[in-house]
Amino acid sequence: MAVSNTPVLFRPPDHPALPGGPTAVTEAWLRNRRLSEHTRDAYRRDVANWLAWCTDRHLDPLRVNFLHVNEYARTLESTLVARTGRPLTPATVARRLSALSSWYDFLVKLRAVDTNPVADADRPRVDRDHSATIGLTPDEVDALLTAADADTGPTAARNRAAIALLADLGLRVGELVALDITDLGAERGHRSVRFVGKGGKARRRALTPSTAHAVDTYLAQRAAAEGVQVNELTGPLLVTASGARLDRHSVFRLVRRLARSAQIPAWAHLSPHSLRHAFATTARAEGVPLEDVQDAMGHADPRTTRRYDRDRHNLDRDPAYVIWAARARRRG
Repeated sequence: MAVSNTPVLFRPPDHPALPGGPTAVTEAWLRNRRLSEHTRDAYRRDVANWLAWCTDRHLDPLRVNFLHVNEYARTLESTLVARTGRPLTPATVARRLSALSSWYDFLVKLRAVDTNPVADADRPRVDRDHSATIGLTPDEVDALLTAADADTGPTAARNRAAIALLADLGLRVGELVALDITDLGAERGHRSVRFVGKGGKARRRALTPSTAHAVDTYLAQRAAAEGVQVNELTGPLLVTASGARLDRHSVFRLVRRLARSAQIPAWAHLSPHSLRHAFATTARAEGVPLEDVQDAMGHADPRTTRRYDRDRHNLDRDPAYVIWAARARRRG
């Protein structure tokens, strides 16, 4: 029977070995780490789901061992995602166990437990060279931007700005929706945007002329609607009709709606992350060095960047050709 992937809203009772109970300890653990708010919410759900699983089985979470964690992992692996009807991916299961392991490491430091039960548990094998995200070709990105340009309605200018930021900068959707107007600026002749990336790292990127134009047009229309000057606007960069911050779910729906209008075959399976993949692949295909793409995407490990590069196995890029050409030049 399918198991919903809806997060369990669970408030465990206070535990005598945990000051303030598991909820308070979880919040202390999160405060101790540099994380985006989206990641904090995900980690809260991960711990809450684990505690709920333990409660259903009458297990004390401070006295479990790696066998219990293995059983929990098998439960996760058989969980069907309501949206797709498919099981959780190994990468998702591994991420949830990683969050749980970090939580237990924190409990070890508090001396609430002697050892971390996740440390010896089995972790799903994750292929670092594979990503389940469906990417887009450069032509498909162009078609998506054209569809955004043709969009109509009161939010059309905002939508064009959002798609331009995703396509030209390869931002994560969480980074996009977290942007504030004050994050926009100018540095050494470049229009720029500052934001907090994954891992709580402060980052900045250049705005291309087309993206800057899309953002300026949107802000000009927004200012006119509010009866103020552009420099008087405050708050989130991308807002709803009511003035609330645009959320990630709205961006998912926007990408798919525009992709459908652009007649992109895989429109129903696309996500904002598809544009991030396209950014990396296109940058590498255009000769941008791997380290520059890595820096732009905010990856600590270059292997992560290579996973996004869908064209990396193209035989046109085989270094054997470069070596052969160099040899031919030497031999005259």
